[in-house]
Amino acid sequence: MLRLSDIVARLGGELVGDDAEIRQVATLEAAKPDELAFLANPKYRKQLDDTQAAAVVLGQQSRDLTLLPRIVAANPYLYFAQVSALLNPPRMPAAGVHPTAWVAPDALLAPGVSIGPHASVGQGAILGANVVIEAGCRVGEGVEIGDDSRLYPNVVIYHDCLLGQRVVVHANAVIGSDGFGNAWTGEGWYKIPQIGRVRIGNDVEIGSSTTIDRGALGDTVIEDGVRLDNQIQIAHNVHIGRHTAMAGCVGVAGSTRIGAYCTFGGSAMILGHLEIADRVNIMAGTLIGKSILKAGTYVGQYPVQSHEDWLANASHLRRLDAMAKRLKELERKVGRNDANTGESTS
Repeated sequence: MLRLSDIVARLGGELVGDDAEIRQVATLEAAKPDELAFLANPKYRKQLDDTQAAAVVLGQQSRDLTLLPRIVAANPYLYFAQVSALLNPPRMPAAGVHPTAWVAPDALLAPGVSIGPHASVGQGAILGANVVIEAGCRVGEGVEIGDDSRLYPNVVIYHDCLLGQRVVVHANAVIGSDGFGNAWTGEGWYKIPQIGRVRIGNDVEIGSSTTIDRGALGDTVIEDGVRLDNQIQIAHNVHIGRHTAMAGCVGVAGSTRIGAYCTFGGSAMILGHLEIADRVNIMAGTLIGKSILKAGTYVGQYPVQSHEDWLANASHLRRLDAMAKRLKELERKVGRNDANTGESTS
């Protein structure tokens, strides 16, 4: 439990009204009389009127919309997230190595490291202070993991990869597997050794079942603050700039360089050897087939439509080339006629 005054003392903001006691956070619609809700969008004003919350977080422009105890904050949504973090700290296992885990004799474990059941840590690995390795994880030879990082169950980190501080990797993710490198012999495929690494910066979060391939020659790089959702594929030698975020099922092909502060909607696909500038926003389901060198929002999908409408539009698309040729021919004829009569089309 926290009092509103305690929250303001830690996070800032302005307390208006009574100093209520808060047990948990919730939405305006679902909040109970001992919970804190928030209003970030005026369209939920009706829910604010009806809420049972003990208190709310809202912006300066909304401070007089309720008589409930409230915290006025510059960014209500962010403030609400910070309060939730105060009330819901991650559960930390006890330090130590589980009896069923295996740790190489020359691995270095800093104070506070926790290694769970059936996990294994390879030769020459270095684990920083308070690192948590949960059940079934594999930390390969020569891997380095910075302070306060956490691997959830069954994560695999291949040899020689580097993870910074406060990195969170969720269940079943794989970091450092071979990139998709093959040369055609004329009769079959010849595998190209993938001799690079994966280097991950500080404060990165990687979702469940996401895969990040090691570089073929140089390294695959994920800079500080990046957020990767579940089931994302990052191919070899990709470079992702700081604080970029990708939603689920995004795929990035090899050797693409993505700038800082970019966002990618779910199932966006980025072809290989491209460059994406800083602060580019890619909408869900968009296929990126060429470099984007200017900040902005880009979209490449059609709005949803009925099957009958799609068939009709597809039929028109098939005839576009022929229609374009006819239009050019008509323009030429009109131009000749104008020239013959002395008229101008300008």
